[in-house]
Amino acid sequence: MSDVSEDISRQVEGKPSKLWWMAFSVSSVLLAFGVYCMAITLWEGIGKWGLNKTVGWAWDITNFVWWVGIGHAGTLISAILLLFRQKWRMSINRAAEAMTIFAVICAASFPLIHMGRLWLGFYWALPLPNAFGSLWVNFNSPLLWDVFAISTYFTVSLVFWYMGLIPDFAVIRDRAVVMGNKTRALIYNGLSFGWNGGAKTWMRYESVALILAGLSTPLVLSVHTIVSMDFATSVIPGWHTTIFPPYFVAGAIFSGFAMVLTLLLITRKVFKLEDYITIYHIELMNIIIIVTGSIVGIAYITEFFIAWYGQVPAESYAFINRAFGPYWWAYWSMMTCNVISPQLFWIKKIRTSIVATFILSIVVNIGMWFERFVIIVTSLHRDYLPSSWSMFYPTMYDVGEYVLTFGFFGCAFLLFAKFFPVINMAEVKSILKSTSEKKSS
Repeated sequence: MSDVSEDISRQVEGKPSKLWWMAFSVSSVLLAFGVYCMAITLWEGIGKWGLNKTVGWAWDITNFVWWVGIGHAGTLISAILLLFRQKWRMSINRAAEAMTIFAVICAASFPLIHMGRLWLGFYWALPLPNAFGSLWVNFNSPLLWDVFAISTYFTVSLVFWYMGLIPDFAVIRDRAVVMGNKTRALIYNGLSFGWNGGAKTWMRYESVALILAGLSTPLVLSVHTIVSMDFATSVIPGWHTTIFPPYFVAGAIFSGFAMVLTLLLITRKVFKLEDYITIYHIELMNIIIIVTGSIVGIAYITEFFIAWYGQVPAESYAFINRAFGPYWWAYWSMMTCNVISPQLFWIKKIRTSIVATFILSIVVNIGMWFERFVIIVTSLHRDYLPSSWSMFYPTMYDVGEYVLTFGFFGCAFLLFAKFFPVINMAEVKSILKSTSEKKSS
């Protein structure tokens, strides 16, 4: 148990490595460029983007849905696998939860910026009493459902993540006291809320963890279901379909686990955590990617079948246009990355390969971005009236907003990995005995 404390706390107590500084510098440059683009957009208006009268949603909402999807794996690993008593989650849940928090913040930035001069009206999305008479938000709008779903998801995920950190903060505090570092001891004592490690304290901690897991489990399913209703409740060909809720949830878990793998493989290498994030963990996550990737592939095929079976000309044309229209390259990139590439994980040698897993995890997230782009842009750019058909071309400011979120996400995750324990020490210690027994047997 002392080895676990030493291995994990060492990253918090020591100075940042050169690799950490390099990664943080790159993230900071991306963040600075993104902030510049965002500042110009807010000053000039969203006309700086490549939007037009036909394609009113494009990169902004594509990126919003993509980031919300990435945020799904953290709460799923923490909540659902906790309720099912899956011990393999214990080495990966902390980083996955942090990823959820940062991804949801990145996602929320896009609808806010899409409002244009958001300081004049972002609060209209909240059902607050106001001085303008009985003027309320439209509760029939799925866009408002998003506000409630995502804010609730973010709040519960944040509390769940911080709850798990409290015992580990106490460990770092106690080590700081022994080493005579009073400043660090004071900071981490405040962060741990004076945790004393008593039996009653642990009992309350575990009770609260189970309650939060129970709250989070339906949220995992509901959040991306509600995001999908932004599209499914419309009458636009390509969007008006009942398969969207389960299809979006499966796709979110699919992309979320891919991003968890990308981050954990980097963290594993940089912080030398090979004994904690093992090939076994990586293989199990790859199996989940196979399952969810196959569900997404079935959803793609089902969409085409329903478009043909429904005999609605506009719906049929929407899907033909996706595959063979001007954005054919995006559609086939999506199919290659999301349907074909995950099937390589059926081969055990690839499934247990660090390099192959890292490459394919990035490929999957590229494919999932293209999926959101295809759903949004190809459904909008050619509607019922050929006279209003138009193409969307992103500008530097579209790209800049996306780059901003990568810069913020990278900086936030690197700061988390440096100042907070990236592995849940308390939970890993709780399974040491059973792990050693398994090895000896």
